[in-house]
Amino acid sequence: MRFGTGFPIVKAVPNPEPPPFRKCGASGVLLPAVTLGLWHNFGAGDDPVRARKILLRAWELGVTHFDLANNYGLPKGSAEVTFGKILKKELKGERDRMFISTKAGYRMWEGPYGDGGSRKYLVTSCDQSLRRMGLDYVDLFYSHRFDPETPLEETMGALDYLVRSGRALYVGISSYDPEQTRRAASLLRQLGTPCLIHQPSHHLLDRWIEKGLTTVLREEKIGCAIFSPLAQGILAGKYFAGIPKDSRAGSKHGWLRPKDVTEEKLQKARLLEELARTRGQTLAEFAISWTLRDPVVSTAIFGASRPHHVDEAVQAAARTQFSRDELDRIDTITG
Repeated sequence: MRFGTGFPIVKAVPNPEPPPFRKCGASGVLLPAVTLGLWHNFGAGDDPVRARKILLRAWELGVTHFDLANNYGLPKGSAEVTFGKILKKELKGERDRMFISTKAGYRMWEGPYGDGGSRKYLVTSCDQSLRRMGLDYVDLFYSHRFDPETPLEETMGALDYLVRSGRALYVGISSYDPEQTRRAASLLRQLGTPCLIHQPSHHLLDRWIEKGLTTVLREEKIGCAIFSPLAQGILAGKYFAGIPKDSRAGSKHGWLRPKDVTEEKLQKARLLEELARTRGQTLAEFAISWTLRDPVVSTAIFGASRPHHVDEAVQAAARTQFSRDELDRIDTITG
């Protein structure tokens, strides 16, 4: 399903078609096939001009879903501040045309109440996120991780409360394994606040969700928002000539460490790039298209350090069909 944008920004070069919209689980929510994630490049220490250009390019091309978390950016929370400023100024009046998500689950502040899955932490964190972004509510709030130290009943009860109190319209979970996902879905269903979506990592070099999670999502009728479809840049060819200083692996604050950029992964990425060329795609486009091949995936969350990365992601959303031969070759390379 496609929708026109009608957004006011005009470019001299042709724009790709807006991404198609996909139904999210059993809900009435439609999400663009690609979502802009603000994990990196939107913090207080990043270039604010570039951050604005990236976000506005996404909006111009029809990307209506923006994914954040309480701890995104440096210092933690600054990505939400950056987003809030752009929303208030350049995108004033557009809130109702957007789908905005944020999360909590990892350490945000010191002390016993700034981490995990407790009701205290999740509700407090949601309130802080709303203040940073200047919002009355978010469309979607996630439990960012399963917390073994907190009863799952408490965590899911907190998510239910966020909806009933008007702070969020929908709730979801992130990085839960199949069994945890099924339990969480059951608890939320009993509370009357269904689990809208699950956000797991997934890419060509790590296909863990195919070992049970996607089956659970289908059975429970839960949507799926993939994060890290480019394996933190490995599947964008960023590290073929070494580790750039401005890359995620090159940053001392990055989640991807230099030791994680192995020759084995790079060799697989090179072979995948050769296959991508036969489809007329860049490696990054190919990797995103592949994650969207499965209908259970509602959207793929991509990061961008330059505006043209947005164009690649949007173009990838139009090429989600793979031949049996292509899928077999992918399995051979990544297996």
